[in-house]
Amino acid sequence: MSTALSEAFGSTATVVAVKTLIPWGFLILIPAMAATGGSGFRLARGRTGGKIDAKRKRMIAVAANGILILLPSAFFLAARAASDTFDTAFYAIQAIELVAGAVNITLLGLNMHDGFAMTRRRKARR
Repeated sequence: MSTALSEAFGSTATVVAVKTLIPWGFLILIPAMAATGGSGFRLARGRTGGKIDAKRKRMIAVAANGILILLPSAFFLAARAASDTFDTAFYAIQAIELVAGAVNITLLGLNMHDGFAMTRRRKARR
């Protein structure tokens, strides 16, 4: 969101600030994602099938997307922005990053939806 808003409405200085601050957010995001994934695996231990398997597959895709595309892209874009290099490579990687981010948000939303559905069913059985 910050990338899209800074590009659409901000100055070059705003884009540089956003791009150089995003990697610092990983200090919070990565442990939070690890805790979320860990708690999900703990809650699902011993259970398989249906929504559990779908959630596991999605989390593997989210993690792979983050490690292979989002992290390297963010560092590349931060370095380019810090050196005021807004060239074709910058915008191509940014487009890839935005698509990968949208995919991750979609997958995480689906996992949240399935998690709520599973919780509702568990509460109804009690």
